[in-house]
Parts: sequence; structure tokens; C-alpha cells
Amino acid sequence: MLPDRELIREDVRRALAEDVGGGDLTAALIPSRNQLQARLVCRQQAVLSGTAWVDEVFLQVDRSVDLQWHLADGDCLQENSLVCTMQGAAASILTAERTGLNFLQTLSGTATLAASYVEAVQGTAVNILDTRKTVPGLRLAQKYAVSCGGGANHRMGLYDAVLIKENHIAAAGSIPAVLEQARSLYPEAPIEIEVENPDELETALKAGARWVLLDNFSLQQLHEAVALNQGRARLEASGGVDLQTVRAIAATGVDDISVGALTKNLQAVDFSLLFI
Repeated sequence: MLPDRELIREDVRRALAEDVGGGDLTAALIPSRNQLQARLVCRQQAVLSGTAWVDEVFLQVDRSVDLQWHLADGDCLQENSLVCTMQGAAASILTAERTGLNFLQTLSGTATLAASYVEAVQGTAVNILDTRKTVPGLRLAQKYAVSCGGGANHRMGLYDAVLIKENHIAAAGSIPAVLEQARSLYPEAPIEIEVENPDELETALKAGARWVLLDNFSLQQLHEAVALNQGRARLEASGGVDLQTVRAIAATGVDDISVGALTKNLQAVDFSLLFI
């Protein structure tokens, strides 16, 4: 789901402030009367994401620049795909170019990597989830990009779900104690608990856990976990996941696989903007 328009505006405002500052010294060399057309092209296979951020960049720089998108977020791009054409003041296009492309290359990179993982587990019932390992300030933007690539969103932050990890358990005293406290404080909130071995999983299940993160389980341990669980809780595998291992992990029968790489190991997509 596309983030709120005000959040996009704020993302763009911050980005333009750090790039343009008090004014684009180089673009000022171009006469304001120079009106040109430009083409935005993708130089590689990718999944598109971030068009709303590009639109907002141009709105904040010069709303008279006209953008015509030929493809939409979530579309698959081929090498040399024409993504967008634009027309307006050359100086404005030059000022907006880098900030707009920064959003587009980053969010399309996120969407493209997410799509690779989704494709790798095609035919299974598993969900590919993102994590909180996002670029600071771009949490909702990157999670939107994951959805453009066919992935699903885990919790957005610390505020919308409980995820009890190793250090929480240690600080609270035990798995049963921390689960009881979580249910008492947040009876309506999603509650997930991380376990590190089958014994901890059994303890969590006996304590009534309904959503369990299996942290760095081996394939054999994942198979054992699914058999032990018998459908009582939703099982999420995490840790040691890459494009070479994700299919085998999915085949164990877990419900979800969370992948921090989706938002932290991405490679920017290669876009090029040239005047016609």
C-alpha cells in the first residue's frame, strides 16, 4: 500500500534539502526559457517502484514540468525500457534529476530483489517477509517497494506488533513469563516470539505461543519444528537466508521466511535520463 502522501512529501523535502540546499548553482547556467523533452530509460531488467516519489520531486522543484509514465509500480522492466517522458524547463529537470533517480533506483532495487526471492519460492505456500533492517528515514517507502516486488510486510516498527527476541526473554526471565506479560499488556496486538532451538520451540508452544520465529534453524531443525508444531502456531524462518537457500527453507513447510537482505543488501537499478 502506497504510504500517505504527506510522508512522501516529507521524504522528498528532506532529500531536496540535502541536494539542492540554497539553489542549484550549475542549473542556473541554463536560460530559464529553455524548454526541453527528456526520456527516462531503465538500463536493466528490474521491477519498477518509486514513481510517486519522483512525481513529488518534480512537484516541489517545478510543478510545470509534465511527466508521462509509460509503466507503473510493480511492472517488470526490460533492458532499455522507456519508463517516463517529461517536458518542461531544462534547468528544473536538471535540478530534480538526481533526487528523483535516487528514489527510483533505491526503491526499484528493493522491489527487484524482493521479486527474485518471491520467484525462487514460486509454487510453495510460503510468504517472503521484509524486516526492520531498512534505510533510515525510508522505512515505509522500502516496505512499499517490497510489496511491489510481490513480498509481504512484517511489522512496520516497534509500535504495531510485539516481537520477543533473545534479549527480551533474558531480561524477563523465561519464555512463559515474557509471553504471559505480553498477553497481559497487549491482548489485541500480534505477539511473536523468537526461539533458537527445538527445545525452546516446545517451551513456547506449551506457553501458548501462536506466532514463532525460528532463528537460524538448520534445515533438519526446521523440518523437526514443523512436525512438532502440528499447525498450532505460525512459523517464521529467519537467518541464513539467501537466494541459494530460500527454496529449501520454503520446502520445510514453514509459513513465512523473513529476509533482511531485501532492504539492506539491495543493488540500485540503473536508470538514465537524457534530453531528446
